Amino acid sequence: MITDNLPPNHLIHEKSPYLLQHAHNPVEWYPWGREAIEAARREAKPILLSIGYSTCHWCHVMEKESFSKKSVAEIMNRHFINIKVDREERPDLDQIYITAVSVLTGSAGWPLNVFLTPELQPFHGGTYFPTEARFGIISWPELLKVIAGAWEHPDKRPRLIHSAGELTRVVAQALSLKTGDKLPDEAFLDRVYQDFRGTYDGERGGFSPAPKFPMPGVIDFLLFYHEFKSRNNPGHPEAAMALQMAVSSLRAMAGGGIYDQMGGGFHRYATDVDWHVPHFEKMLYDNAQMIQTGLEAFRLTGDEALLKTAEETIGYLLRDMQNPAGGFFSAEDADSLPDSRAADNDGSHSAKQEGAFYVWGADEIHGLLDPLDADMISFRYGVKAGGNVAADPHGEFSGKNILFIAHGLAETARRFSMPVEQIIERIASAKQKLLSARSRRRRPDRDDKIIASWNGLTISALAKAHQVTTKTEYVIAARDAAHFIMKNLYDPAERILYRIFPSRSKGPAGLASDYAFMVKALLDLAEVDKDQDWQKSAVQLNEDMLKQFWDGEGGGGFFLTSLSHDPHLILRIKEFQDSVIPSSNSIAAGNLFRIGRLTGDERYGRMAFKLMKTIMPRLADHPAAAPRLLMEYYTTRK
Repeated sequence: MITDNLPPNHLIHEKSPYLLQHAHNPVEWYPWGREAIEAARREAKPILLSIGYSTCHWCHVMEKESFSKKSVAEIMNRHFINIKVDREERPDLDQIYITAVSVLTGSAGWPLNVFLTPELQPFHGGTYFPTEARFGIISWPELLKVIAGAWEHPDKRPRLIHSAGELTRVVAQALSLKTGDKLPDEAFLDRVYQDFRGTYDGERGGFSPAPKFPMPGVIDFLLFYHEFKSRNNPGHPEAAMALQMAVSSLRAMAGGGIYDQMGGGFHRYATDVDWHVPHFEKMLYDNAQMIQTGLEAFRLTGDEALLKTAEETIGYLLRDMQNPAGGFFSAEDADSLPDSRAADNDGSHSAKQEGAFYVWGADEIHGLLDPLDADMISFRYGVKAGGNVAADPHGEFSGKNILFIAHGLAETARRFSMPVEQIIERIASAKQKLLSARSRRRRPDRDDKIIASWNGLTISALAKAHQVTTKTEYVIAARDAAHFIMKNLYDPAERILYRIFPSRSKGPAGLASDYAFMVKALLDLAEVDKDQDWQKSAVQLNEDMLKQFWDGEGGGGFFLTSLSHDPHLILRIKEFQDSVIPSSNSIAAGNLFRIGRLTGDERYGRMAFKLMKTIMPRLADHPAAAPRLLMEYYTTRK
């Protein structure tokens, strides 16, 4: 179905690639804001809030199956005010409403579809819904009709409004913090360690069954715990076990299909237990953290393979993800067009395939390399003539190979009767030829948003890479990125950090996470780049953060949003849980301790201790929820 010829909806003037993907849908999408909310109140219609991001596979599927169809759009437009949100622009909205859906259903993800009252209180929601009912899931059109019928029924609407109020109170309680009087001790660290040990996959590495996520925050904690325990007892058995769990997990990931064996960098997660079949999107925040984690593991072990993986990942970011002016882009899509197919007429993702840019046919490899090198690459990376993907329930990779380390270098050397050094040289040369050939394929779409917080993570990773390797190019890249953020996203007159480049006007105001991650980045950069006064910039930005986000009247800690951020928010929350990235409060605690030590101002330390006491009560029942906070407390408070 051709949709590009339709008049654009209200998203057409947005800058977010995700919102622009929906700008020609027949759905009358609005961006989040006053116009849409006032329309819902004026027309007494419920709001359909749909949250996703540009590299989200199932977001693409639902856009193609439902949001591009006029018959579905007619239902949505008749009965709802439809709002699209990019979760990477508005993680504050995402956190509120994903919590609501989690309370309702027990789980949540993206696309996140939530039904709200005109007062923005949630009363129903879920994630992906098919156009036609299957696997026990109601179809999207049928769900729309059920919700619309209930809202328009004079007896049922009051009940929906009442349940929305009750759900909002539950969400507020779930996201609230109350000050306590305890600080973490060694016994608390032991509890966190035991939690991670209990979920560790001793056979394959990682800390969950399929799907398996990299979880750098967990590995970072184990590396910290190893060093912490070893300090007073070098032979401590749990210290050794912590290091083994961390390093084994890193090696398993680096050898799996979740790692791009040709071009470097980590994919989002593995769909199977063996790290072989990834969901192929690449996120800046994952790769920045995995660089730091790998470098720290190398520092503790001297394992050159860990350093090699970290540096290859840096190479990927510098090659494919850096703006010429210095900032780093957000993500690359999982889906792309195979060489054998062209885009379909409506410009949607229907002709794109998961991982098409990354997978290989055995005959393709043999056509690009001489016979010996092709055999060597095939042996090393597990290439099979009929394809090597066993866990393929949707038949997406039939006849294709996802490269992984099937055989070590020593084993490959024995197989081909060559010295290891010669094997390394030939494989490196062959990989360059394959990478060159791959670069001529149709690349996945890239989300070119430059996000302050994610760039902060990347600057910190590059600063650490310079510390470990002393390579000048890493500190130059970190400096260029810091200059980009401070030039394009920081307003020194207003003392405001904005979140995203590019965007309309100044774009969305920065969240506490943007400030916290950039403060840390500038402090880290100050340690390796003496040419500029990065420390002064860090202290100033931290003062801006205190002014806009610090809870001076309540229990302490930082709200995720400033008072002036968005008048339509139903809750002003404080992040306390580390998820795919650390929480703003975890990083801010470390910043306060560090700045207090650097400046000699005891005020910062008092604030940091108050922040810790604010979060600790929430960790009593879930001690492993904030490992980064514990690390910051023990490594930066002195």
